[in-house]
Amino acid sequence: MPVIAPAAESEGLGLERSAAFRCIRLSVHSSLQAVGLTATVSTRLARHGISTNLLTGAYHDRLLVPEGDAQRALRVHEERSSEAGE
Repeated sequence: MPVIAPAAESEGLGLERSAAFRCIRLSVHSSLQAVGLTATVSTRLARHGISTNLLTGAYHDRLLVPEGDAQRALRVHEERSSEAGE
């Protein structure tokens, strides 16, 4: 069963960690009926060579990106947000 938790917490529980990721909270409030958010975000990051997993829910969306790509992913997201006027 996958678990998303801070590294120190998961290590304290004796859980095996597969990789280190960073979580980026999207500043957009979307709904579960919104179409295209996941595709837009993942495509933009993929164009920059950044893999991502999106965690979406009612009014909260987060990206999990490899730890080494976190700063780049944040810049890509911020550029997109400023282009969109968010």
